[in-house]
Order: sequence, then C-alpha cells, then structure tokens
Amino acid sequence: MVRLNKYIADCGVCSRRAADKLITDGLVSVNGKVVKELGATVDETNDAVYVEGRRVTPVNRFRYIMLNKPKGCICSVKDDKGRKTIFDYVNIKDIRLFPIGRLDYDSEGLVLLTNDGALAHKLTHPSHEIPKTYIAKVEGTVPESDLAALRNGIELDDIKLRPCKIKLVRMEEEGKVSRFEVTIFEGRNRQIRRMFEAIGKEVIFLKRVSIGDLKLGGLGRGEYRYLTEKEISKLKTY
Repeated sequence: MVRLNKYIADCGVCSRRAADKLITDGLVSVNGKVVKELGATVDETNDAVYVEGRRVTPVNRFRYIMLNKPKGCICSVKDDKGRKTIFDYVNIKDIRLFPIGRLDYDSEGLVLLTNDGALAHKLTHPSHEIPKTYIAKVEGTVPESDLAALRNGIELDDIKLRPCKIKLVRMEEEGKVSRFEVTIFEGRNRQIRRMFEAIGKEVIFLKRVSIGDLKLGGLGRGEYRYLTEKEISKLKTY
C-alpha cells in the first residue's frame, strides 16, 4: 500500500503537495469512488486511480528539464486568464511535466520541470533548505541596517523567515538602482519581492540564477535543455 498523493506523484501528474489539492478538491477517484481523505492509501497493483477523469499509472521514464523562464508567463500547465505559460516554451507532447517550485509572472530565470514526483517533493519540502540564488534590482539605495534585518529573517504573514544571504553586487544607472545577489533557503510566495517591500523598496527586476549547485549559465530566455546525469544525481543528494 502507498499513500495516494505519492502514487499520483509517481504517475508524473504533479508534486505530492499539488496532489493533496487535487484530492481535497474532489478530482481524484479510486475504483470509481471519489476520495478526499489526504491520508488515503491505494494498492499499486490492484487499484484503479483516476485524476480529473483520466486513469493514471506510474511512469517508467523520468525526465528533467531546465528552462530559462522569461517574464510575462506563469509556471502552470494552463491559465484561465489566457496568459502565456512555461509550456508555451517547453513544448513536449509525449509526456506530462510539471514545474518544481514557482516564479511569478514578472520574474524570470531558472525553473525545473520533471515528471519525477519524488524529486519534486524533496526539492520543495521546507526541511531540506535548498539554497536558491537570485539577482534582484531594487530602486535607490538600501541602508545597511535594513539589509541586516532582511538577512536575519523578517516576519511575513506572522511567520519569521529563515536567515538569508544578501550581497550588494553594484550600483547601476548612476546610483539609481541597486543590484543584489540574494540567496534564500525557503520558497514562500513572492518572498524576495515582499521582503524588500517590507523595508519600503520595490524590486524592479528579479531573476533566479541557481538552485543548489545547478546554475542557469548561458541558457537564453525562453530556451530549455535536459539536465545531465551528473546534474540529476546531484539534485537527488539533497
């Protein structure tokens, strides 16, 4: 027996966390009966599992892709508002992929896509504290006292953030813009933008350049490539 959310992830539908939402939304059935209980288990050999009316079975070939997401698209399979998604750039028809983590509409940079639910769960689970590094451009200058507060971890939504690393790379546009390298160890919604908003500063450009040891490198905007075996093995060690 295996937990239902893990089974769905092993089928390459989505991550375990996203599978939980599918379950609670009533979109999953087992042997013809809708299951909304998060702790439900299934028999991998004998039970028939359907997600949104489509039977799903564990995949036997995992794929791992790195995309340089451009701004102006969302990290989703589809969008009810008609906006572009990352799958307008990664057009792979023979297998269903999903993103590991998110970048918001106005942000760009490194996004990982896979059908490996176990790896997605590992990379997104807060307990693993995998570093993610960004380049952030902020209007004006930021006092060192404010940077120290951000590094120590401020409160967002009544939750104290973990300490992070922030380094001033340089001043640009004749001192009107500060360019920072920011490394965080969690991934809350719009976290870096909201961190700077909390000290009265607006992030005008945000790009994720690395996840762990995996770096974006020279991959062009909107381009993607498959990860190497060495890169995959490294990700699985986290």
